[in-house]
Amino acid sequence: MQLTKEEYTQCVDTLKKLAGDLGAEAVDLDTLTNTAEKKKKDDCGHVMVRKRSMSVEDMLEVRVAVVGNVDAGKSTLLGVLTKGILDDGRGKARVNLFRHPHEIESGRTSSVGGEILGFDAASQAVVAPSGRKLTSEEVCAKASKLISFVDLAGHEKYLKTTVFGMTGNFPDFVMLIVGGNAGMIGMAKEHLGLALSLSIPVFVVVTKVDRTPPQVLAETIKTLRTLLKSKSCQKFPLFVKTNEDVVNSAQHCVSARLCPIFQISNVTGEGLDLLRNYLNILPSITSFDTKEQFHYEITETYSVPFVGTVVSGVLKSGLIHVGDKVLVGPDHAGEFVATTIKGIQRRRVTVPVARAGQSVTFALKNIRRKALRKGMVLLHYEKDAPMPKVSRRFEAEIRILYHSTTIKEKYQAMVHCGSVRQTASIIHLDKQVLRTGDKANVQFEFAKFPEYLLPGAKLLFREGRTKGKGVVLRLL
Repeated sequence: MQLTKEEYTQCVDTLKKLAGDLGAEAVDLDTLTNTAEKKKKDDCGHVMVRKRSMSVEDMLEVRVAVVGNVDAGKSTLLGVLTKGILDDGRGKARVNLFRHPHEIESGRTSSVGGEILGFDAASQAVVAPSGRKLTSEEVCAKASKLISFVDLAGHEKYLKTTVFGMTGNFPDFVMLIVGGNAGMIGMAKEHLGLALSLSIPVFVVVTKVDRTPPQVLAETIKTLRTLLKSKSCQKFPLFVKTNEDVVNSAQHCVSARLCPIFQISNVTGEGLDLLRNYLNILPSITSFDTKEQFHYEITETYSVPFVGTVVSGVLKSGLIHVGDKVLVGPDHAGEFVATTIKGIQRRRVTVPVARAGQSVTFALKNIRRKALRKGMVLLHYEKDAPMPKVSRRFEAEIRILYHSTTIKEKYQAMVHCGSVRQTASIIHLDKQVLRTGDKANVQFEFAKFPEYLLPGAKLLFREGRTKGKGVVLRLL
């Protein structure tokens, strides 16, 4: 149906009134960016309708893992996005994101950081006008949608931490940061390989376009395009330059083939509005079932004064209320113990209930922090029910992504499966040896203690340059 400009404006106004009556807001997406675009005859408009969030527990959340080579500008970009200010070229925007003194001194992230960017019902980013970093409570009070960034380390020394961050936090998307002046070097390819192995949709952000010579930037773009189109990636690169590209790429983000590429500058602000609009439109694509039994994976443990032991992680299935009894384990002996949920917080805001797919923290009753570790789980408690099955041995179907020689029995590697990370050795192969590209059913045995794994869970294993991926078939 062809509409004149006046008719289109009238339609949008009517839609806004209808949305307002239903407790939502409608926004013309074409007005959100500063990019000047001339409307052509057959152009279509894009309107987003978003419900106003009544409470924190119902808020939409999209998790984005931020990866890339060291010095690509990952933490700086997150600082610019979450504070709403531009960088000064010397790391001004990233200082508040670091968790440890040595990170501030070196300028390099060594831990799994967490930042949030909120969008209100009118699709505006929730930032302070003064450039002050808002607290989680302030963001959640105004936001209707949260983008949870998982800031990961770029240095090779911290690769184990980066892999854990990507497997344990269950991101919906991976944002690969590439320095325009450096290109796809170092760990950037490694991180891209991790995302592809875990089948997580990827979008690329090329930074530092303001200080990169045109010929160097052109070479970086050419290399990036070639890599994404290669047989190992099989992606279709889409260079996002207009708001139309933003909407189209966000609508087709579930496609495993499409890979949007943004070119931005944290100093001049070039391209940031397109990236911000893309994050605003991105949907949550990971499906979690609230009707299944409660299952929560622990990715971090804390001891909070006057509260006690607190665990953080992602609720994989089911829902839980304050005061519910749960099982926590397995410990070093493979046993589970019962405990009670004293409190639930989501983004540091106390909530009465948590649902599947949410990143939440639980305060546990009568559990000491040293009795917990990363990789343990909280499960549904049922009186007189048998304890959940755990095992040191499991069978998996694996594929070797890279190995310089051959893999035989007794080969050891670090296995990452969800929040579980532990050294395991191969105790049985259905082939004599495995080489790069081979697929096989193998039996692993954990080196230290049993773990709780579910059939169908994706796993990664690595040792030095060796990499492999697989799926858990059964516990032995």
